[in-house]
Amino acid sequence: MKWETLDEEACSVARTVSVIGDRWTLLILRDCFRRIRRFDEFQSRLGITRHLLAERLKKLVRQGVLRRVAYQERPKRYEYILTQKGLDLHPIMMSIVHWGDVHMADERGRPVLHQHKTCGHHFDPVMTCSVCHEPLAAKQVHVHPGPGADRSKLVLPSLEQQALD
Repeated sequence: MKWETLDEEACSVARTVSVIGDRWTLLILRDCFRRIRRFDEFQSRLGITRHLLAERLKKLVRQGVLRRVAYQERPKRYEYILTQKGLDLHPIMMSIVHWGDVHMADERGRPVLHQHKTCGHHFDPVMTCSVCHEPLAAKQVHVHPGPGADRSKLVLPSLEQQALD
């Protein structure tokens, strides 16, 4: 696989990585979910160069993850707001946060707590089955080719092998 053509792969992970798969993009998205919207705010929070930030924001706009909305005419300045496509990245971002909380937090504990507005409780993101709503673990999932699979590159363990895992 080549970095420039990941978006053409018959693999949902590769296609997603082609959009969000670098450290700056993930940190920009983190800040978007924290309601940071303006170029100067991103730059001061991240310490990223103006060139790199402009490049990443343009890509996220081009991919439909963010939309640019003018908030000032002279000079023209924009806010970057998550689209529905961008908001749909929330479970991915929360999974990354949870992994970091479990495996990378130091003795002080989690750097950020997430509170559910509806019930008021702090929570851990949990992946559940969309049909039965039971929690999912990696060993409880079987993988099968989908209609968009590239059968020439498909490498999946047989159901017998998956059952042994």
